[in-house]
Amino acid sequence: MSDVPASPEPVPYAVRVADDPADRALCFAVRKEVFVVEQGVPEDLEYDAYDEVAVHVLAVRDDGVPLGAGRLLHGAAAAGKTGGEPGVGSLGRLAVVSAARGLGVGVALVRAVEDAARARGLTAVQLGAQTHALGFYERLGYEAYGPEFPDAGIPHRAMRRSL
Repeated sequence: MSDVPASPEPVPYAVRVADDPADRALCFAVRKEVFVVEQGVPEDLEYDAYDEVAVHVLAVRDDGVPLGAGRLLHGAAAAGKTGGEPGVGSLGRLAVVSAARGLGVGVALVRAVEDAARARGLTAVQLGAQTHALGFYERLGYEAYGPEFPDAGIPHRAMRRSL
């Protein structure tokens, strides 16, 4: 996956819902590269039962190289993360490979998750942002709330955006 150009030059890519097993495997490969290898998150924490019911989104270069991934939890799967509020989805596992950062991939993935949430009748999206990424999400209209908390040993804050 690391054969993405090192400098942030525009590269043609598409973002799509990862409906088939091959696309989901690419999502998991991106998450492994970013969270497990780069950030040191244990694999048993990175992958969970929610992966089976989540809507996964994938950013993939025109030549098939995956650039990023994310997921949306909704309904009962989101309840533990959203306090059970109906109409609120949970954005998570947003990852962009290091060589593709700065290309707009993260923004495109967040917007794809929001589109998937709207398509399911949701009115808001909640997430737990790594504290270094707060500014990124704030620029996309998310507002932080509540105290900082650790997730996989990494400081996070809860954020939310109405759709």
